[in-house]
Amino acid sequence: MTAKEKLAIPPQPMPEQEPAVRARNMEEVALGYTAEMAKREASRCLNCPTHPCVEGCPVKIRIPEFLAAAAEGDFARALAVIRESSLLPAVCGRVCPQEKQCQKYCTVGKLLKDASKAVAIGRVERYAADNAEHPAAAPSPRRGRKHVAVIGSGPASITCAADCARAGHGVTVFEAFHRAGGVLVYGIPEFRLPKRIVDREIENLKAMGVKIVRDFVVGRTAALPELARRFDAVFIGVGAGLPRFMGVPGEELIGVFSANEYLTRANLMKAYREGEAATPFWHGRRVAVFGGGNVAMDAARTALRLGAENVSVIYRRGAKEMPARAEEVRHAREEGVVFRTQENAKRIIGDADGKVCAVECLKYELGEPDQSGRRSPVAVPGSEFTLPADTVIVAVGNGSNPLISATAPELAVDRKGRIVVDEATRMTSMPGVFAGGDIVLGAATVIMAMGEGRRAAAGIDAYLKSKSGGG
Repeated sequence: MTAKEKLAIPPQPMPEQEPAVRARNMEEVALGYTAEMAKREASRCLNCPTHPCVEGCPVKIRIPEFLAAAAEGDFARALAVIRESSLLPAVCGRVCPQEKQCQKYCTVGKLLKDASKAVAIGRVERYAADNAEHPAAAPSPRRGRKHVAVIGSGPASITCAADCARAGHGVTVFEAFHRAGGVLVYGIPEFRLPKRIVDREIENLKAMGVKIVRDFVVGRTAALPELARRFDAVFIGVGAGLPRFMGVPGEELIGVFSANEYLTRANLMKAYREGEAATPFWHGRRVAVFGGGNVAMDAARTALRLGAENVSVIYRRGAKEMPARAEEVRHAREEGVVFRTQENAKRIIGDADGKVCAVECLKYELGEPDQSGRRSPVAVPGSEFTLPADTVIVAVGNGSNPLISATAPELAVDRKGRIVVDEATRMTSMPGVFAGGDIVLGAATVIMAMGEGRRAAAGIDAYLKSKSGGG
């Protein structure tokens, strides 16, 4: 097939549940390609000589190679190529912002002068991960007696643990919650990422010989220095899970939640299964979500599925500045979420019982760009108005949980509480202790965290070899 013929193939749309139906259930919104759709989409790849899509991939998947296999219908081969670089293809194919990473650099999109017409790499990746036969994971051969502790079980930790196991080291993962998977299980809703997919990847990790210890809070159950003494190397991949609030009056009222708590109750603890789950859930009718990122979209769409009659996303910048994925914003709009841009909370108002009954907001104008390049919001004096609400969800970002660093004063952190690491090796200020993912970068994507875990694993392996004389 010539390049001209490939460029003439239209992009394959993703089948989805109807908005009115999906807005009231927790089933996955995107239904996935058929085999024919996946082959047809993969065949749009030009296999251009420079492979810019690979450079846009944080873990450097050989994208043209897996797309060529998929175009021929050899999805087992396609999956094998992907899994050489990525342990979580079914996850990344669903939740990673390919439009800002690999697909952003796709030659097809550039030639068609429309980024939305780039090859849908993530959708083909998802099909291969969901439908190709997964070879059974086997224990990795142990070489020597080195043992690595991995703190946390999110994307960075899963990748680091797998790579360390493949290198022949014993690995033990310590997870604070009762279920492994990190942000993949507590943060991302079922309708975007079914938890059976995460569970499958955790089982693969265990099959490789990795031991997982749950209900273990580093900094409480044991401090970091103790783990550093017990293990030959330690990786910290706990993410950035400390919620930020807006700092406005009324945030202490009943009915105000951080998005972290709200989503954890629904996702990890299944509180929406009333009568089955022991976790109580707040039933809001009029819900105000503050923030403009993917977490805000997840919270707003979850609120709809829990029976809210009206859900508003309130963001102090304009729609163009909103950092959430365009697809998530579109899905939220289709499902009935109302977007109120260039507005923000001034105070939260409570009733006589201390429960939220309204939010007083201000209108904003956009001023000069800030350090991130986004135009800074400036409040309009005298523009106050009141928005009725019985639930407020704050999704304005997360900081680094200080528990680990507070119990390990020798661990260097920056002014935002993020762990400082060596750029090349990912080693911290504590010898033999490495870190990666959101606890180092701040909030990032799943696949960027995976790339961090991979680099840290390489640093750990080199460190352990140097300690044992290269063996």
